[in-house]
Amino acid sequence: MTPRRGFTLVEVLVVLAIISILAAIAYPGYAGHVTRIRRVEAQLALVDAMQRQEQYRARHHTYVAFSSSSTDADSRQFRWWLGSEAGGSAYELDGRACEGQDISQCIELRAQPGTANVDAGFSDPDCGVLSFDSTGAQGASGRAPRCWP
Repeated sequence: MTPRRGFTLVEVLVVLAIISILAAIAYPGYAGHVTRIRRVEAQLALVDAMQRQEQYRARHHTYVAFSSSSTDADSRQFRWWLGSEAGGSAYELDGRACEGQDISQCIELRAQPGTANVDAGFSDPDCGVLSFDSTGAQGASGRAPRCWP
């Protein structure tokens, strides 16, 4: 009689169980890492947008509000998404006057995760909406105590 080659059903099921356990342990860490990377990308985009706002203010003596629905040419200078296209962006950016102040004096930039205009499947419950204003104040609406490095 010739020896049989291959795996038994029990061996295949044991390997699948081990792979499933390893995937269940690894996935939350991977998902958290992806969220942190996207958050850092949004923070860098806010800093870049603020530098552009400061350049605009140096030339025009005012900041300019912008959002995804902006139509005037000045506000269209500022991208409201991250990356190469809006649909792949995790955050939607906008700029508005700081609370209680005129836009010529102070602007607050915000990065909102997973809106209808960008990747709606993305969320960042730890930090929520990131903000950065022209006074240098950094903020977040989430529950994490520290969202900015």
